[in-house]
Amino acid sequence: MDWQNEKCVMVIDESLPLGIIANTAAIMGITLGKKIPEVVGADVTDQSGNEHPGIIEFPVPILRGSPEIIKRIREKLYQPDFQELTAVDFSDLAQGCKTYDEFIGKMVRVPESALQYFGVAICGPKKKVNKLTGSMPLLR
Repeated sequence: MDWQNEKCVMVIDESLPLGIIANTAAIMGITLGKKIPEVVGADVTDQSGNEHPGIIEFPVPILRGSPEIIKRIREKLYQPDFQELTAVDFSDLAQGCKTYDEFIGKMVRVPESALQYFGVAICGPKKKVNKLTGSMPLLR
């Protein structure tokens, strides 16, 4: 992959409590690592000889969104123009489940239109990611 022409961002609902924002970012980040493991660099060793696992090789800005903005972005990601992007979403349904089996069982019975997204992570060609998120401010 040509990292110079790739971009990865997370858009998270700024109105969520801080703990849910952190949880949303963590879950989407772990899933991105599974979906595109090549973005994780090699393990590194510090001067003392202690090894540290590799981290993502480029920044991942976290952008400020609202439930409506995140929903619109998620809907666009289903369109043919954006299908080459890697997208990971995290919803109210997922947050409310205690086990993955519960998540699977509930998700199969809920239409996409009923989901409230807490966040969406998007990776792919810079131009396409910017088309969806280019004017959005950082979450601070």
